[in-house]
Amino acid sequence: MGINESLFERAQKTIPGGVNSPVRAFKSVGGAPRFIERAKGAYMWDAEGKRFIDYIGSWGPMILGHNHPAVIEAVHQAVDNGLSFGAVTEGEIAIAEEVVKIMPNIDEVRLVSSGTEAGMSAIRLARGFTGRNKIIKFEGCYHGHSDSLLVKAGSGMLTFGNPSSAGVPAGTTEHTLVLEYNNPQALVDAFSQWGDDIACVIVEAVAGNMNMVPATQEFMDTMRELCTKHGALLIVDEVMTGFRVALHGAQSIYNVVPDITMLGKVIGGGMPVAAFGGRRDIMQKIAPLGPVYQAGTLSGNPVAVACGLATLKEIQKPGFYEALSAKTTRLVNGLQAAAQDAGVDFCARSLGGMMGLFFLKSLPNGFNDVMKADPAVFARFFNGMLERGVYLAPSIFEAGFVSAAHSDADIDQTIAAARESFALI
Repeated sequence: MGINESLFERAQKTIPGGVNSPVRAFKSVGGAPRFIERAKGAYMWDAEGKRFIDYIGSWGPMILGHNHPAVIEAVHQAVDNGLSFGAVTEGEIAIAEEVVKIMPNIDEVRLVSSGTEAGMSAIRLARGFTGRNKIIKFEGCYHGHSDSLLVKAGSGMLTFGNPSSAGVPAGTTEHTLVLEYNNPQALVDAFSQWGDDIACVIVEAVAGNMNMVPATQEFMDTMRELCTKHGALLIVDEVMTGFRVALHGAQSIYNVVPDITMLGKVIGGGMPVAAFGGRRDIMQKIAPLGPVYQAGTLSGNPVAVACGLATLKEIQKPGFYEALSAKTTRLVNGLQAAAQDAGVDFCARSLGGMMGLFFLKSLPNGFNDVMKADPAVFARFFNGMLERGVYLAPSIFEAGFVSAAHSDADIDQTIAAARESFALI
């Protein structure tokens, strides 16, 4: 038994499933997960000393690569001053000012510790601001594991969601309407029937948890128009896409103005920082100014904030996104060429430093399209890449991420590994 297998066996004795987040268990691809000991730049090393080119990047935050010197220095300085105070700090002001400067549709921002907190808080705020209960989300979009969002669509295209997790009471999701992603007509129908009762629409403009599926411009425009017409708030979830697909987020690509924006991942640079922010009149409904309660002991933690602030400073340097986008595009094009040469049904897309890899003949437009991929085919490819030192997301439903630390040699090695791995399919 190898060290990874031994650690996994040990972990399962005290941790449910041996992991603290389900996708890490490798259940859909088989084998034992790799227990990571350290990381640097574009690479991670597991407990057996094997090096991997990393395309997970802690699920998005490591846009600079692991252990970037400026980020590590900022964290060390913060640690020397203390780990947590439970009181206000200047660092909280600094990162809030940076976010407001970068994101043109945010006047005020509240820091939290996770994307799930950002999602549940944004929805509570929308309900408190509008005085309404119903919310719209889309099948295949993930906004954290709060009860009202763990829903799946029913049998019809226009239906209230059913709980998709045990432990979620049906009553909790009775106000959640689940629609088909990239279907503008479903939005029109929903607002026609329930417009006066809808508090908000929450959406990933580029979905990252049914792999990578971007919204159409018509879909986003229809959403904005209907929310404005009916007095509902538009929440754009940029936990994954914020500062990742573009400096100003996915909303800048679509030229859509959300009422509330959710942020996470890159904003923390690898530490637990997330946020939600928006128009001043909306944000001032939050306690202590308003009646919508939200709080968190570790919100704005000084060490985490220092990590995130240093990251935000680095990504604003000239040419950063042009270079990141170019290397991601080169990787995606190389993988598609390798698959074509091998006669494998495969397609891919990228935006900024985010990419989606699909074992399909054509790019998917929504959750039902993504579901057509064969998980067994992906598992063979994934394990082939892992054996060749390339660490991809262990699920057909997860996007991939390229960092500024990935070199041309890393991209070339990845494409070469893919050529060999496609041959295994």
